[in-house]
Amino acid sequence: MSLVEIKDLNKTYGSKQAVHRLSFGIREGSCVALLGPNGAGKTTTLQMLAGLLAPTSGSIRFNGLPAQADLRRYIGYLPQQGAYYNWMSGSEFMHYSGQLAGLSKKEAVQRTNDLLDRVGLQEARKRKIGGYSGGMKQRLGLAQALIHQPKLVILDEPVSALDPVGRREVLELLKEIRKEATILFSTHVLHDAEAVSDDVLMIRDGELVLSGTLRDIRNAHRQPVIYIEEDVPQALQTWAIEWERLAHVTELSYQDGIVKLVVEQPDEVKQQLLQQIAQHRIPIRRFELAQTTLEDLFLKVVSS
Repeated sequence: MSLVEIKDLNKTYGSKQAVHRLSFGIREGSCVALLGPNGAGKTTTLQMLAGLLAPTSGSIRFNGLPAQADLRRYIGYLPQQGAYYNWMSGSEFMHYSGQLAGLSKKEAVQRTNDLLDRVGLQEARKRKIGGYSGGMKQRLGLAQALIHQPKLVILDEPVSALDPVGRREVLELLKEIRKEATILFSTHVLHDAEAVSDDVLMIRDGELVLSGTLRDIRNAHRQPVIYIEEDVPQALQTWAIEWERLAHVTELSYQDGIVKLVVEQPDEVKQQLLQQIAQHRIPIRRFELAQTTLEDLFLKVVSS
């Protein structure tokens, strides 16, 4: 069942079309990744869904709610660049956010205690936000987005500015949050999308170019791929030109000492390659048969 239906969503700024006729649904209880290159319209789309930006045309509707209902009470939002009052403590900021969202003082205090404990900030609740690390601020932002128990949580690039430890912490939190709310988040880190999302939306130049469940997209677009990494600099550069002519090789690239071949009939191509490598004693350090990834598909879609 869809929680939200978006139909023919448009946003223009003068003569610039930032978003063009976006239509998609968000399934209740799902985690949806919104993917696209910089300037694709991801932030504009999320801001319209969050009620912070008025669409030029089109509709956004929660199922079961009147068309004119104020959707903001059902939405939690974390922008790409979170704004915090550094002189406040974590608890003070959460109390303030809760009361802005319409909670009573008692409710705000209770939700603050529960959420700061959940995001691992209970011991830091009395510290000034100005002393928080980037990962701590992001976890505080997630807690803020959940303070009023929204049906939909919208996160704009929630892990893009974090170090590997902070990224892992936030991704683990997303896995927890999805147990109680539907999540829509934008990212350009494809590995993160694969780690936590059920559904994927890819946009380019403000238009939807691919959508579906992660499983269906993988099954429909997955292709066998062979990686060959050279052991001696430029040892494969000449061979790459020859291998591109092999039957059943549909794409080939050579970068940073690695030849990547997208193939049909992988067993046949693998046998031919290994025979040549052995016969000519080509120095390699890796030969791997794998499958194309979501990142491969993303790069193909956004560059076509």
